[in-house]
Amino acid sequence: MSQTLDVIVVGVGGMGSAVTYQLAARGLRVLALEQHDLGHGFGSSHGLTRIIRLAYFEDPSYVPLLRRAFALWRELEKGLEEPLLHVTGGLDVGFAGSLVFEGSLRSCREHKLSHEVLDATALAARFPGWHPAPNAMAVYQPDAGFLTPERCIRAYVDRARSHGATIHIHEKVLGYTASNGRVRVRTDRGEYEAAQLVLTAGPWMADLAPSLQPLLAPERQVLGWFDIADHARFAPTAFPVFVLEAAEGTYYGFPEYGVPGFKIGRYHHRDERIHPDTMDRAVHAADEAVLRQAVARYFPDANGAMQSSAACIFTNTPDEHFIIDRAPDMPEVLLVSPCSGHGFKFCSVIGEICADLVQHGTTSHDIALFRLARFFRRVR
Repeated sequence: MSQTLDVIVVGVGGMGSAVTYQLAARGLRVLALEQHDLGHGFGSSHGLTRIIRLAYFEDPSYVPLLRRAFALWRELEKGLEEPLLHVTGGLDVGFAGSLVFEGSLRSCREHKLSHEVLDATALAARFPGWHPAPNAMAVYQPDAGFLTPERCIRAYVDRARSHGATIHIHEKVLGYTASNGRVRVRTDRGEYEAAQLVLTAGPWMADLAPSLQPLLAPERQVLGWFDIADHARFAPTAFPVFVLEAAEGTYYGFPEYGVPGFKIGRYHHRDERIHPDTMDRAVHAADEAVLRQAVARYFPDANGAMQSSAACIFTNTPDEHFIIDRAPDMPEVLLVSPCSGHGFKFCSVIGEICADLVQHGTTSHDIALFRLARFFRRVR
């Protein structure tokens, strides 16, 4: 195997599964290594649902990538018994001058996205599950919705294998070296060699890429599913996915789907920096309290018992934009996916970008925002 591989991919979550598929579909000989099981709950690619949206308050330059991501998700789900992408519409709610509202509106206007602007009265009338603050302003964009991440990973793995990719699970990478244009990867099972290595290891990136350690901050996140008094108000046909910038913090949420309850999370939940191997994965009363602050005030019809919960991880960069670039000291290694908690929706297009970079050294997609040089310039 070591003499016949073109690429080794480390980490088979959302990003890694998409990269593995795209490489294999182009005829490259690919080995993907995952230290846990496929679709595991220890990283950043689980939790039943993940938001996908076009009105991107973080930066308008993401919108062209999202358009391509939507198309690629639709391509992936062809022939499957259930869709991977569920359209509910999306709400970006804040107030005049807030990042979420103004940034979303800017993206819509700059890229001519269909949208509506709603004040608090119109928001509550249109979507009765909401009890917004009196000064709330919202951008409604009809194309948004959610992905089912575990199913997305499985679909990409199945497609990758159908194109000849080899995928090993429960195999941990211990280290790697590069010389003479080849990379040798050492695991707890053996050694493999390839022309290139793609690291898509999420919160383990700092362990595998020492040059990234000063830039990455893995952070504990908690999601809660709360019991609903009026389920019709939180059905996917009546309750769009949302991002809410409020006095209590910035929250994100979903309609009821897959399991009982209204799902909600808070960005930078309790500001807990962690290591993924030692993180506290239990959910405590203090975690519930952070979420219930918003549920009780803005979604009182869903302010019942917390039916279930999950802990996951954001891996934050200093500016909360992605990293997609070659390792500074090892050009055979492509660094991908410290995505600061908003990356899953982009997995499909990032898979395509990485395959371009591996195969051709360049891509037609604009990824200038994700280059490592932005951090080095700041240091100087």
